[in-house]
Amino acid sequence: MNHAELQMDAQGRLRHFLTIEGLSRQLVTDILDTAESFSGVTEQTVKKVPLLRGKTIVNLFFEASTRTRTTFELAAKRLSADVLNMNIGASSATKGETLLDTLRNLEAMHVDMFVVRHAESGAAHFIAQHVAPHVSVINGGDGRHAHPTQAMLDMFTIRRVKGPDFGRLRIAIVGDLLHSRVARSQIHALNILNAGEVRVVAPRTLIPADAASLGVHVYNNFEEGIRDVDVIMMLRLQRERMQGALLPSEHEYFRLFGLTEKRLALAKPDVTVMHPGPINRGVEMDSQVADGPHSVILAQVTHGIAVRMAVMSMAMGQKAQSGEGNA
Repeated sequence: MNHAELQMDAQGRLRHFLTIEGLSRQLVTDILDTAESFSGVTEQTVKKVPLLRGKTIVNLFFEASTRTRTTFELAAKRLSADVLNMNIGASSATKGETLLDTLRNLEAMHVDMFVVRHAESGAAHFIAQHVAPHVSVINGGDGRHAHPTQAMLDMFTIRRVKGPDFGRLRIAIVGDLLHSRVARSQIHALNILNAGEVRVVAPRTLIPADAASLGVHVYNNFEEGIRDVDVIMMLRLQRERMQGALLPSEHEYFRLFGLTEKRLALAKPDVTVMHPGPINRGVEMDSQVADGPHSVILAQVTHGIAVRMAVMSMAMGQKAQSGEGNA
């Protein structure tokens, strides 16, 4: 069973959300439209809708995360679900309990959904293949493979700022592509939405060997790569994943690939600057850009809640009816 088949139920609806690869343009657009319907919930006096009342969602994080875990938790609570955060480092997994044992014990507590984050690529898919039929699995990031909800919130942010026509946009993804699960998901999403041009910009040592086969234009010169683009999506330099001397130094990286106000002037005058966070200031970009008028980095975090509400509600077969019957 391929990834796309694993994600859908017999009626063609979303059951798991593991990867963007293989999804239809219609489904990606439906997720964005559903997120749009939820975006107003956070502005209401009571920031809740009752769609998942009585459901139990477990954040199963085998890898540290603040931004992703907290936005998933907030999203679940705003859907009125009960939420359990599992600190795997302090759980039975450290006592020799296998991953499947952990799953079975949690399922015995009548859990409805797992949000999984894991350092190993494919972990969320493995779990999705072994959960009970009524349980949904959302991939909160696995190894270098995928981070689909991050890519979807990025697409939502671009659509909010630039409008729904991705075909007229030139987009540059800049930085540590070799270790980035976010970049892979972003590329798949942009291709599905028929983006006009997708560029990847990085030192040769940080470009995956299969980059060109992903339908992108590869640039090793930063200035050329961001010239006349509409959106610059910066990536975090992932030192913790690097094996060997892929970079001479962070200072040298910033000199060649750091986003400064001077370099930003090479892009379109209304360029939008994005970053999945956390930012290494003075390494990937300087503070004037991160906090400047072109940056939508904090908006990405806000939009992440609505997008994750959309994915969770759709995976549980619920239709978005935000604004109705607030709980």
